Amino acid sequence: MALTVDIVAPNRVLWEGEATFVTAPTVEGSIGLLPGHEPILSVLGAGVVKVVLAGGEDRLLDITGGFISFDHDMVTIMADPVDAG
Repeated sequence: MALTVDIVAPNRVLWEGEATFVTAPTVEGSIGLLPGHEPILSVLGAGVVKVVLAGGEDRLLDITGGFISFDHDMVTIMADPVDAG
């Protein structure tokens, strides 16, 4: 099973694809998402979003905030990237 991941900024798509695991910094602490996780909606704090691909490769994105939504193995992250340009 895989997660479908969409990471977007207000003005562009930052990354989209499939992953086996996603971690993100919420304002209440770090959250890790695997396929089958309970649905969530949470506010993100500053930190690093980590997307683990099927081959074990990681995609890392520094953010200053945003929000994360998870339902039916779909992760949507609206993020304010550190490199906002």
